Amino acid sequence: MNEWLATVKVWLQDQGGFGVVESLAAVAILALAITAFVLALSTGSIAVREGSEEVMAQGLARTQLEYVKRYPYNSEAVTYPYVYTYDETYNPDPITLPEGYTISVGVSATPDDHADIQKITVIISRGGEDILTVGDYKVNR
Repeated sequence: MNEWLATVKVWLQDQGGFGVVESLAAVAILALAITAFVLALSTGSIAVREGSEEVMAQGLARTQLEYVKRYPYNSEAVTYPYVYTYDETYNPDPITLPEGYTISVGVSATPDDHADIQKITVIISRGGEDILTVGDYKVNR
């Protein structure tokens, strides 16, 4: 037991500290750990932003497609009104587009001479870049 106490006493009386090299190595390791942590947070932030942008685009596209399906069939249409435009009969309460988003609606005839079916394509863009393109069909009923 006395031997152990003597060893502990030597450790406590040792005045040697860390050298410059050891200190610099510890600072470098700490800097690398902090950098990795900041990069992970940045990547997570970007993923969340892109995910919320995708969810917003899907909601806008779904709303626009449902609006087009409710709108009266027009066999000569090249587009249909947008869900954010006021129409007393079909859209008395239009939505407000989030800042930076745009919607475009295209109409094309279906092959095989089906005059009562149209292919509707909705493109959601943000900042001039297309985010989502969704297609569906409109039938004359």
